[in-house]
Amino acid sequence: MTFANLEKIQTLIPHRKPMLLVDEVVTQSDKHILCKKTFSADDFFLQGHFPDFPLVPGVILCECCLQSGAILLSQFTPQDGSVPVATRIDGAKFKRMVRPGETIEINVTLNEVVSSAYFMTGKVTVEGKLAARLDFACSIATPG
Repeated sequence: MTFANLEKIQTLIPHRKPMLLVDEVVTQSDKHILCKKTFSADDFFLQGHFPDFPLVPGVILCECCLQSGAILLSQFTPQDGSVPVATRIDGAKFKRMVRPGETIEINVTLNEVVSSAYFMTGKVTVEGKLAARLDFACSIATPG
């Protein structure tokens, strides 16, 4: 599946601006998704991080992976308002700074499903260079 429509992304995950951190889904299969996000100097998390040298916080890069993973998991999510929620982040590593104006590619792979736990690996790259890598897990939470 391929789509680049924010409206379609918003049907798959509950995130909304300013916390919607996926601009486009480039490709998706059952076990992999490739998304993109372009950061703007106006993004709220860049306003004080850092005033004279703005950098995208590492936690935001992690959240980009988590949201891309949530889009990937939407194929397993019941249409009752249930949402994927993060239950674990392991081994996050940050290899390259990400600056305003740069576009990241977010690659998430579904490695394993154990009961209601979904184990994934996320990689963030800029111009083909690794910026961040993490392993994470999610489960599906039902409303109420």
